[in-house]
Amino acid sequence: MLRSIEKSKPTNQNRRDSVTKLSIIIKYNHSAIRKRTKHTSRAVCSRYYPPKIIKMPSNQPQQDIGTLLVQVTQVTADVIVVLLQILYSIVLSLGRLVIQKQPKSVRGEIVLITGAGHGMGKELSLLYASEGATVVAWDISEKTGLQTVKEIAQKGYPKAHFFKCDVSNRDEVLRVAKETQDKVGDVTILFNNAGIMPTHPFLEHTKDEVERIMNINVMAHFWTLEAFLPVMKKQNYGHVVTLSSCAGLLGIPNLVPYCCSKFAVRGMMEALYQEFRQDKKNEVKFTTICPYMVDTGLCKKPVIRFENAMKLVDPLDAAREIMNAQRLELREITIPRYLYYWQFVLRMLPEKAQGYIGDFLSVGLESDLS
Repeated sequence: MLRSIEKSKPTNQNRRDSVTKLSIIIKYNHSAIRKRTKHTSRAVCSRYYPPKIIKMPSNQPQQDIGTLLVQVTQVTADVIVVLLQILYSIVLSLGRLVIQKQPKSVRGEIVLITGAGHGMGKELSLLYASEGATVVAWDISEKTGLQTVKEIAQKGYPKAHFFKCDVSNRDEVLRVAKETQDKVGDVTILFNNAGIMPTHPFLEHTKDEVERIMNINVMAHFWTLEAFLPVMKKQNYGHVVTLSSCAGLLGIPNLVPYCCSKFAVRGMMEALYQEFRQDKKNEVKFTTICPYMVDTGLCKKPVIRFENAMKLVDPLDAAREIMNAQRLELREITIPRYLYYWQFVLRMLPEKAQGYIGDFLSVGLESDLS
């Protein structure tokens, strides 16, 4: 009995082992509690007490008041200069209403006109020839082109030249341009006049028709400019005149692709003017013409409510206006002139008001398919 009790009593070694185990357990639990408390404290602190961002001193010196005053003075001076330039331009424009600028002579100039076999191209050819210019007539129709040259010769004007050319074909334009230069000389006035105007609803235009409109009315301008503008720039002398349209100012039913083409050439001419204007010594001029409906047969079924007030423009009158604009070096005009300002006023009105005015005037073109 005593032996069994003695065996059950813990020895000193057992006591030491138990104490060691207990201390390890306590130490581990204490360490875990400290870590948990530490993470919790950081989360709470970062939530309620965000860390302060300490800005390090910059290496760049702060802008002093003197530099700032210089910059403000410079900008103020630039603004004053611009205001004076604007005032000068306004006074100059008003002065030209009183003192008319003399149109420059075109005698001896080499004037190339695309689409010269009929319509506005023919009228321009006869008019420039009458003023002593050497006319180069381009047209896709050899018959009508030669007829224009024949009429110029019959009137006793300087010799005119005809070259057959499809202006929508880039390779042909560049080839005929080289032939023109070799036989006649460097073109000094270029008229991009050729164009077509199918008139029917947008959804009734075929793919081929749309491509033909864009190729003749827009892309041809790129090819003729590619052919003749480099020489003009090199010589710092020349004039490019492009026939847009009032359909390039306002959208018109039954003329969606045509309007698109005329808006495009207006944008192209404005961008060219701005680009060449960067050179302060530039003497190459650009003029855009936006005529109302001209009585050349191109407008097949015009609709005009007030015919006496808005009748079709006579082709010869239109040609004279165009030549006058070119000789005065005007950048853009409409025919008649009041339409240039009218479209700006119309654009300032609410959209519905614009529609009401359009309905009231009722000017446009019927479909050529009906």
